[in-house]
Amino acid sequence: MHLLIVEDEAGIVQFLQQGLEEEGYTVSSAADGSLAFEKIQKQNFDLILLDWMLPKMTGLELCKAIRLKNNTTPIIFLTARDTVQETIEGLKAGANDYIKKPFSFDELLERIKIHFRNQGEVLKLTLGSITIDLAQHRVLVNDAEVAFTQREFELLTYLIKNKGKVCTRSQIIEDVWDIHFEYDTGVIDVFMNAIRKKLNLKNEQDNIKTVRGVGYIAND
Repeated sequence: MHLLIVEDEAGIVQFLQQGLEEEGYTVSSAADGSLAFEKIQKQNFDLILLDWMLPKMTGLELCKAIRLKNNTTPIIFLTARDTVQETIEGLKAGANDYIKKPFSFDELLERIKIHFRNQGEVLKLTLGSITIDLAQHRVLVNDAEVAFTQREFELLTYLIKNKGKVCTRSQIIEDVWDIHFEYDTGVIDVFMNAIRKKLNLKNEQDNIKTVRGVGYIAND
């Protein structure tokens, strides 16, 4: 599952990212509300952890903007703004949950798991004969399990979640590899070749096509 942390305090981001990645989540981050909104419009996240006091666009403004786009991604506020009125305001803006700082990481983890349990229908992704079981971290082709490495699993999941959209190599490097500087994107082609081989995809009936010079697109 891919989480987005929207927080301008680097120490909190590092703490959350390390803990969540140890639990098996893919984690991206944004240090201001405007950058976060751009990321959210470009790709799909499974859950957003949102601070209230942010540069450029407050967490409250960002939450409202996300909901105005009919985006139903679960949003959990993580904030020191802790009055009853502020809590109500955050929930009215479209947040699903509200956790006050300082917070227990164990409690946050359980709250995240609850939101995913309540979204049982999104725990499986499909692309033609391919099914990804996110809850059990499995890839199935015609109900037969295929072994994937962690990175292969993350890349295939990313493409299927963005089904119908062209995913550029630079987007994949940033969102899947979490690399935010110039990097040799040729490594993606190596992983894609491995994925195609494992899924036994044929060019004439390929659910994942190469957009020459740009990236990849997944379609049923």
